[in-house]
Amino acid sequence: MDKKLIVIEGLDGSGKATQAKLLSEALSPCLKVRQVSFPDYESDSSALVKMYLRGDFGNKPDDVNAYAASSFFAVDRYASFKRDWIKDWEEGVIISDRYTTSNAIHQCSKLPKEQWDEYLDWLFGFEYDRLGIPAPDLVIYLKVDPEVSQDLLKVRYQGEDKRDIHEKDIEYLRRCREAASYCCEKLHWCPVECTKDGQMRSIEEIQQDVMALVEKLAQRNS
Repeated sequence: MDKKLIVIEGLDGSGKATQAKLLSEALSPCLKVRQVSFPDYESDSSALVKMYLRGDFGNKPDDVNAYAASSFFAVDRYASFKRDWIKDWEEGVIISDRYTTSNAIHQCSKLPKEQWDEYLDWLFGFEYDRLGIPAPDLVIYLKVDPEVSQDLLKVRYQGEDKRDIHEKDIEYLRRCREAASYCCEKLHWCPVECTKDGQMRSIEEIQQDVMALVEKLAQRNS
């Protein structure tokens, strides 16, 4: 399995970073693997993303329209690809914690459902065709109830309210979950159920499901 882009997607608090790290570690012994994450907060290219998420353009996600917000994140991905991991992608496997797929989820939720298909066509045409960043070979969506993810975020921030404007808005996150379900079906993403009876499944159980999906990808390309 070479020159592949695998995306781990999900709402905030779903365990994306953990599962991306575990997948990278599992594949590294036999493949050239590079892990990336978006937004790239260490880069100047994420300046507009940081301004948006901390509320400089408005205190609610809907204060910035879907197309404007999408462009902030898209430019950050383009800069990261061109400056940092293009050679790694040409020679091996990239595992990405979030990607263009995050725009699909978060920005669709700002639009009426009858506009979702038009927006998705624009989004993927803009990022993959016009900007020229690679399209994913596999998108794994970690499915978590918003209420559970909010509890996980409280633990992450140790009781302090450091949440960005996306993380604070539970109704917005519910809309994002609905948009994610639509994208999973329309775009053939692979969902992994991460909660059971209102609680998170174990990291190990989720990892097994993730690995099974990656093994299917490898088999299709063998």
